[in-house]
Amino acid sequence: MTYIIMKKNLLRSLAAILFIGGLFVFSACTNDDNPVGPTPDDLVEEQLQKMTLREKVGQMFYVRPECLDTTIHFNLPSGIDGSADDITKIRLQAVNETMKGVNEKYPVGGIILYAHNIEDEAQLARFIPQIRALKGSPLLCIDEEGGRVARIGRNPNFNVETFESMDSIGKTGDPKNAYYCGNTIGTYLKKYGFDIDFAPVADVNTNPENIVIGKRAFSDDPAVAAPMVTNYLQGLKDAGITGCIKHFPGHGDTKADTHYGYAQSLKTWDEMASCEMVTFKAGIKWGCQLIMTAHIGTPNVTGSEIPATMSSLILQDKLRRELGYQNIIITDAMEMGAITQQYSCAEAAVGCIQAGVDIVLGPQNLVQAFDAVMAAVESGTITEARINQSVRRILKLKAKY
Repeated sequence: MTYIIMKKNLLRSLAAILFIGGLFVFSACTNDDNPVGPTPDDLVEEQLQKMTLREKVGQMFYVRPECLDTTIHFNLPSGIDGSADDITKIRLQAVNETMKGVNEKYPVGGIILYAHNIEDEAQLARFIPQIRALKGSPLLCIDEEGGRVARIGRNPNFNVETFESMDSIGKTGDPKNAYYCGNTIGTYLKKYGFDIDFAPVADVNTNPENIVIGKRAFSDDPAVAAPMVTNYLQGLKDAGITGCIKHFPGHGDTKADTHYGYAQSLKTWDEMASCEMVTFKAGIKWGCQLIMTAHIGTPNVTGSEIPATMSSLILQDKLRRELGYQNIIITDAMEMGAITQQYSCAEAAVGCIQAGVDIVLGPQNLVQAFDAVMAAVESGTITEARINQSVRRILKLKAKY
């Protein structure tokens, strides 16, 4: 009996020691002066410090596959489907040796696929791992809004649920339908291997003569559109896909199509604040990771015809400072007529980064745009600290994958 009592006491003593020791370890691990390990920001900073300037600049370019094949020469601007006729005929659907060679010198942070890059499930299953292996660890992007802009949804070789338009969803008045749309699209995009969907459209379609947005928008009423936008984003997120709201500061009140040339909104900032900014503010409050710029002029805001993509007043003063947005700003495709008719490829790439852009999407000529940004940093026109600001944001997004 004495032995049993002694054994019990010993076990109690050991338990007490272990409990106290556990508290000590827990206290030590949670002490602010003794952090357990590096934070996510620390890891991003560590990665940034190891990168060369070329690698950093490369992270700021998201391109179509054809940009890496310098043997391909195509005529732009491209249309709403992102495809010029000759690109569609080429149907680049695999990474070739030329692309690998160009990529060695020109690493890129992302690749966007268009309808002509996608044949069927088998081809896509071969293509995406080839893209993943490219230098720069590119993320896979697509425009899959639903409705008329759906690279996979409109491909008869894919058996996925399709949607008439975002306008039809908006007319239901139930944001749950927007969630269902985003989640359905996000689920099949995740299945096929994508990371980012350049959707939803956050524009408010207030101009009945608008030829480029139209039914791609949820509504002509910002109060209706805003919850649709955030629920669509949540649907994508719950499926494992990062969404992107577009086209800041709002393409819904224009008549012309920026794919082909200059377009403008004549609204003042106060007018935008009570309409277009309602949806963008909602997306920012929700926590959207990417906002895509519009190539529209806003002369009654900026006092000039400069495209919003190239305007520091729009991107820095309004979007960053006034609206408080701190995540990634990505351009609409820089190969569109609204840009190419006013700027050279080099001017456009440097100018949009100076304006505050983090990612240059779809330059008309990757080599020229990339070389121009490198030269601008080396000459001091753009500081490396400015490049680092953007790359930090991009690496934080990539850390999620």
